[in-house]
Amino acid sequence: MPLDPAYLSTAIRAALAAGRVHRRYFRQTAQIQQLQKKGPIDLVTAADLEAEAEFRRLIAHEWPTHIVLGEEQADAAVPPGARCRWIIDPVDGTTNFAHGLALFCVSIALEVDGRVELGVVFDPIGEELFTAERGQGARLNGLPLHVSDRRALVDGLLCTGFPYTIRDDRGAQVAVFEAFLTRARAVRRLGSAAIDLCYVAAGRFDGFWEQQLHAWDMAAGVLIIEEAGGRVTRYDASPIDLFRGQIVASNGHVHDEMLHVIGTHHR
Repeated sequence: MPLDPAYLSTAIRAALAAGRVHRRYFRQTAQIQQLQKKGPIDLVTAADLEAEAEFRRLIAHEWPTHIVLGEEQADAAVPPGARCRWIIDPVDGTTNFAHGLALFCVSIALEVDGRVELGVVFDPIGEELFTAERGQGARLNGLPLHVSDRRALVDGLLCTGFPYTIRDDRGAQVAVFEAFLTRARAVRRLGSAAIDLCYVAAGRFDGFWEQQLHAWDMAAGVLIIEEAGGRVTRYDASPIDLFRGQIVASNGHVHDEMLHVIGTHHR
């Protein structure tokens, strides 16, 4: 059954509204004064809290039978009979945002009967709106997106990220990172998984890997990559599971090479 077009309209309006919140707080003294910590290096800003609260109010008004899974108020359980769940990261790249670095976004996905059916990621500083509906392709500001056509890892530009636990458990992650440095053209670390995934979909990166991510970090980006012609799996090539953290995403051509490197060095 085709997805109700009103869902995508809601997601886009919500993403643009979150972007307005981002711009209001970005590089302002108010965001520094209201900075909070969820862990030693895990931050939350006033923009995170306000953008998610606005989104929850919008969904409660427009789709009162839907539920919301968000980073700042994570209601993970799906009540019996609930078919639709929105998944939002109000500011993906909070550390960048808090430090005045213009690499962050809002990520919104809609899951219907346990499967993500649409994804929207909005970078308010770059003014880039990435969208995808299952079976309908992916778009950037309304224009079709497609992954890159690079066939060999040695020609590829990769991206990754590190979890907030990196200080305590870095052995395997650093080993994989080092291995890719010797196999790929270059490796980057931007600090926003949702943007990383969208850049794979746009052909800017050829592959991305990370572990200990949350559903709100990757739900929208995974669909956007798949609809742009890419491939997404776990480290062992099994299907992606938004609630088990691991992800390898690529243009498809370099995917098996990436899995081999990870499998060789990840312990």
